[in-house]
Amino acid sequence: MHSKTQSALFEDEFTPDFPGRRAFACPHPLRYVPACVPEASSQVYLQQMMHSLNWQQPSIHIGGRRVPIPRLQCWQGDQAHEYRYSGECFRAEPWHPDVLAIKRCIETISGIQFNSVLCNLYRDGQDSVSWHADDEPELGNSPWIASVSLGAERDFHIKLKPRYRDTFPEEGLLKLTLAHNSLLLMPPQLQKYCVHQLPKTKRCASPRINLTFRTIVSTP
Repeated sequence: MHSKTQSALFEDEFTPDFPGRRAFACPHPLRYVPACVPEASSQVYLQQMMHSLNWQQPSIHIGGRRVPIPRLQCWQGDQAHEYRYSGECFRAEPWHPDVLAIKRCIETISGIQFNSVLCNLYRDGQDSVSWHADDEPELGNSPWIASVSLGAERDFHIKLKPRYRDTFPEEGLLKLTLAHNSLLLMPPQLQKYCVHQLPKTKRCASPRINLTFRTIVSTP
């Protein structure tokens, strides 16, 4: 598998190809926006949300045992939607004013409406999220995901799901660096064909907040 450099990815209006896009004739590009909210506001949002959101560290089932996730999180939305993954059920809290303000900026940029958000606090480089796809049934068949980063710069990886790698072996690992106050807009086909992760790193000692806006279309 090969990787692509950040500079090569962003030559086309910050719309790089992602693994599998050409193979599956994806009509929507992966889009990176380096400044998604006013810069002065972004620092205020970061500091206020770190101290005012209802951060929790739930445990999930992995390999038959309960394990605390390596990050803090908070789920918010228009309604008390339920969201399930790894055998656990999470109920959305009301919108925090700062999160709602960021949501409106993202909707203006993307032209897409979102009704919920999963907020993650990565306290340092030892907090992470492993390979996964945001393809839960509650999100429907074609979920747009808008991922906003505030705080420390972190690496982000995307690759094809295992069942597609033999068919398209030339498609490689996509490595992105997500900067403070950036938006990564992930099109529906990404969740269907690819998985992504935020790996651990020894280079980062500062916190990062990640807001992944999405739309709940059904509650099982």
